[in-house]
Amino acid sequence: MIKFIQNFVNKIINNIFKKKKHVKLGLYGPPNGGKTTLANKICQDWLGEDMGSVSNVAHETREIQIKEQVNIKSGDKELSFNLVDTPGIATRIDYEDFIKIGMKDEEAKVRAKDATKGVIDSIKWLDDMDTVIIVLDGTKDPYTQVNITIIGNLAARDIPVLIVANKCDLKRFNIKKIESAFPQYNVIGISGKYGKNIDKFYEALLSLA
Repeated sequence: MIKFIQNFVNKIINNIFKKKKHVKLGLYGPPNGGKTTLANKICQDWLGEDMGSVSNVAHETREIQIKEQVNIKSGDKELSFNLVDTPGIATRIDYEDFIKIGMKDEEAKVRAKDATKGVIDSIKWLDDMDTVIIVLDGTKDPYTQVNITIIGNLAARDIPVLIVANKCDLKRFNIKKIESAFPQYNVIGISGKYGKNIDKFYEALLSLA
């Protein structure tokens, strides 16, 4: 009888630990890398809805956006997570940059203030992340102060990282530069806009988490 009870308890414990934990998954990176575009693709694929609005203007996302209970599957693997889309991280935000694209003076100052707060919030939220996806524009030079700062913060916190080289649909896309810049991490080339290689992204995410 005692042996039966022990086996029954062990079975329950094993079933508990077989389940994937519910994690907080953060999307990080510089402005206009495609974080919200990727977030929208994930949400469209698994929830049937968008995450947020997308714009060619930097710092369109100025507040933390969260979609809860996203469940993805690939083969026999499954992962449940809260998806956290963060404002783009920048080392310099100048309201005059917004004036140059046509904003009025007061609007530009408000946008710059909100964008600065968004950067601070993004960094604060790092402490809550279980896994982070860094979304980089694959057509740009990855050796920037922003990218190195993000990677350094994640390495210091020992957070699992997957790097997404976005915009593989463009001619200037160069995944090798990103792989060379951050050889310690797995890099997946995708097009968040068109969904190219999105299955490989999901596979890599499930393996990481």
